[in-house]
Amino acid sequence: MGAKSGRDKRGGGGKGGPKKSASRTGARKGGTSAAQRLGLVLFAVVFVALFVVFAVAEGLGAPSIPSGDIALVTNVPSELGHISEADYKKSLEQQEAQAGLKKAPKAGSKKAEELHKTAVGELLNTAWIFGEGEELGIKITQKEVETELAKVKKESFKTEKAFQEFLKKSHYTAEDVNKRIELQILSKKIQEKITKEAPAPTEAELQAYYEAEKATQYTKKPTRDVRVVVNESKKEVEAAQKALEADNSEAGWKKVTKKYSPTTEANAGLQKEISEEFLTEPLKKEIFTAATGELIGPVKQEKNYLLLEVVKLHPEKVQPFSEVKSTISSTLTQEKQGKYFENWVAKEFQAKWTQRSHCASGFTIEQCANYRGSGHPAAAAENCYEANPKTPITECPAPVIQNSPALPGSVTVAKPEGERLVQRPQPEPAPKEGKVGGKKATEEAAKAAEQAGGGSPEAEAAVKAAEEAAAKAAAEGEGKAEK
Repeated sequence: MGAKSGRDKRGGGGKGGPKKSASRTGARKGGTSAAQRLGLVLFAVVFVALFVVFAVAEGLGAPSIPSGDIALVTNVPSELGHISEADYKKSLEQQEAQAGLKKAPKAGSKKAEELHKTAVGELLNTAWIFGEGEELGIKITQKEVETELAKVKKESFKTEKAFQEFLKKSHYTAEDVNKRIELQILSKKIQEKITKEAPAPTEAELQAYYEAEKATQYTKKPTRDVRVVVNESKKEVEAAQKALEADNSEAGWKKVTKKYSPTTEANAGLQKEISEEFLTEPLKKEIFTAATGELIGPVKQEKNYLLLEVVKLHPEKVQPFSEVKSTISSTLTQEKQGKYFENWVAKEFQAKWTQRSHCASGFTIEQCANYRGSGHPAAAAENCYEANPKTPITECPAPVIQNSPALPGSVTVAKPEGERLVQRPQPEPAPKEGKVGGKKATEEAAKAAEQAGGGSPEAEAAVKAAEEAAAKAAAEGEGKAEK
């Protein structure tokens, strides 16, 4: 399908993928930081963010995995669907290099398992995206790959030698890089093709969005043009005030600012369209309550003294719908396309290709149709489900998915999802004062009995006295509550 670099038999291990972390390589020198800049991702960011886990029990009729392969993806050309042990080994080496490891982690360790799953997952995803491109009829030419590669090399590597060093440190071949570039171009084209199917926003939706956001996005708050003298010396500002009281013209402001306020000398101290929301007190009050032409000051603001004059008032202005319609249409179109693509990835792409992917024993991950999940939440610690854990666990996640409904009134045209919070149990009502007092007295009774020695006459007397005190405290508390 297009460039030869992405179609050679079983070559390349794939470096991008749904679980790749950009931050892991960003701070490293040499090949790993270059890899991040190079953008050698398995597919577009939205594919990564929307990775969905599908745990499907192994069923009848599943294809057998050929000897020498770790996985088989059906309904794609053979050079894409057969994932060999050599592919896996190369992908794993690349993952270890990307993680900055000088040697492979210990077998069976958490890090080893993480890299193992990532390597398998990225190989499967590579086949998925090339397979999806085949089905959608998308072609990538060798010229497109060469052009994009030249652009990446120019932006990320100062010299050809630096690029070759990157290949060596990252365990990449030139063919691997070409395949990553092809995959990146293909991912973008798939997204563009799918998002074109998203419905366009209607006139009613545009109007509703405008009305919902008119007061915030499309209303320009009132502003004022103000001339300003700024000086750390109060005496200097007072001298400027006397001079301006004698000559408050623009020429007079030019002379005064030049002498007393060099920082505002440009434009004779004029500051245009000062907004109230960016001012602090006392300036906010002084400027927005003053009449035009009135000298205000000296006003102390931190280390400086200011002399002000409001020159012009700019009232609040609401942009008409016709003026912002195209902007709103662009915003809603992008939102609709993003949501449409998100649903396509989750409901079609992931489900379809998961069911077409079958993995050999020891290589079954969540992306394989024959994967058998434990049913435990991914974030749960292993000792949450151990009968006698060596390390006691203090907290385990709930075995059910918690609902996150939108808060009432938070759903708007601009925020269709609203503000969502996980549902929590209703808090218990606060006990009345009387009951609190009674409970405390009862606890004191038990303590007194214990101190008195169990069932002795002294203990019984102590309990009786404490119970009477508890009853009295409860009665007094209820009386206060009624009042």
